[in-house]
Amino acid sequence: MASKPQNPSKNLNPNWAQLLEKLKSNGSKNRFSKHSRRPDTETERGVLGKRKERSDEDSQATKPNPLIPTSSDCSLTDVVGMDCEMVGVSLLGNKSALGRVTLVNKWGNVIYDEYVRPVEYVVDFRTEISGIRPSDLRKAKNFNVVQKKVAELIKDRILVGHALRNDLKALLLSHPKKDVRDTSEYAPFLKEGRSRSLKNLASQFLNVDIQNGEHCPIEDARAAMLLYQKHRKQWERSIKDFTRLKEKQKKRKPKKRQVEKD
Repeated sequence: MASKPQNPSKNLNPNWAQLLEKLKSNGSKNRFSKHSRRPDTETERGVLGKRKERSDEDSQATKPNPLIPTSSDCSLTDVVGMDCEMVGVSLLGNKSALGRVTLVNKWGNVIYDEYVRPVEYVVDFRTEISGIRPSDLRKAKNFNVVQKKVAELIKDRILVGHALRNDLKALLLSHPKKDVRDTSEYAPFLKEGRSRSLKNLASQFLNVDIQNGEHCPIEDARAAMLLYQKHRKQWERSIKDFTRLKEKQKKRKPKKRQVEKD
């Protein structure tokens, strides 16, 4: 006579049967945990995204300013950068006079920075642009003292700046054209044959933003100097080529005009 099939669970060890029940219950929980995990992963992604955005902002904030000198050498170099700020004189204040002059060396370190007391009465301090206030000129040096010192510092040196003709005019000084490096006149910096602002050049070629509100002559002089240093080889080569061309033209003898016979 055949025996009845026995229930296998009854033959199992009680401990083993209990373990199987736990595994079954855990398996059913895992089915639902997949769906419940989604919000957690989305949250993690959101946090990671925020961290990435924050790191990008931090990297931009900590980006080094190219106008900060990399050397602490404040000696007078063969190349000098200059920038001046003007105030308004005359009855209407529409005539410019020197209010501050700054000189930097080739590394951008300040070698001279003085406020100037104009000979004429100041009608407009032009503070919104010049940054000069009445208090700045109370202890300022006389114009002739500053003029003499600047003349000594730039003598026999390459002078770098932006629209230097205006600065030299305010100082009542001149400088040999062969030693002038003006960023407003350098051909590669022109746009359709016209000069561009120093702010525009600094933004495009140095990736730095300047002249937001009151101008800083130290910052402007450094920007002009850095523009020159970055293009120095090409700039100097173009000047040498131009000089050679001028010398050749001078050496050429004028052709004798043929006298027409009657």
